[in-house]
Amino acid sequence: MGDAAELGAFLKARRAALDPADLGLPAGVTHRRVKGLRREELAQLAGISVDYYTRLEQGRAKNVSDAILDALARALRLDAGEEAYLHNLAAPKRREQPAPQRIRPELQQLLDAVQAPAFIFGRYLDVLAWNALGGAVAFDFARLEERNIARLSFLGDRGKALYPEWDTVSREVVANLRAESGRHPGDPELARLVDELSRASAEFRELWAEHAVREKAQGWKVLANPVVGELRLRYETLRLPDDPDQGLVIYHAEPGSESERALGLLASWVAEAPLTRANVKPS
Repeated sequence: MGDAAELGAFLKARRAALDPADLGLPAGVTHRRVKGLRREELAQLAGISVDYYTRLEQGRAKNVSDAILDALARALRLDAGEEAYLHNLAAPKRREQPAPQRIRPELQQLLDAVQAPAFIFGRYLDVLAWNALGGAVAFDFARLEERNIARLSFLGDRGKALYPEWDTVSREVVANLRAESGRHPGDPELARLVDELSRASAEFRELWAEHAVREKAQGWKVLANPVVGELRLRYETLRLPDDPDQGLVIYHAEPGSESERALGLLASWVAEAPLTRANVKPS
């Protein structure tokens, strides 16, 4: 699907997700067969013509101005991540083959120095590097050839075994991948990944069609760890300044919690039987 078509599909999905009652529309228009706002209602809220908005949804409009995109973002009540995704799809870009991603050795040293589960992900949610505790908490990346979070979540049983709250996590993963796609619209490697997951997983296919967007930033994860049992951990994501496609994710437990105690036990277990780190390639 081209960028203009993706833009139209995103607008249509976000329009359908709006509740007319929440927008203060008068009684009598909130009961309808089709969910969400009508095109003419959204066009009015955004201050643009119905014809132009229709062409946007049909993928027939080009060179959309920032002012119109901002108006649509306000009308659709988009958050910051969704608004960035909207602008990314609308902005004309040169198609360049992305360079292979590498982890600087200094970053691996930083990971190993962090006394908490940590890893670095890159484009398409590929895990590029991790520390020993990060591998022990999650998928034990050192023992896997496949280290893509989306594939691990939807293909096979690993995702559902690791995440007791898999329904929530699966939605988050798909929304994270959608946000990644906004930074590289039209990327053939990403298109192949989405096609693979869509063919193999009806759950992924349904979630992808919702066009939900969420940057991987911060939140909670509940993990069923095979060594110490259930862990409830908060995570924070820091984008790397010299490569915004890479993000450093660090997990931590609430002070004094059972998860903090269990994480300490897991750290002791890892220290006694250290796991293999990532194969770091020089920049």
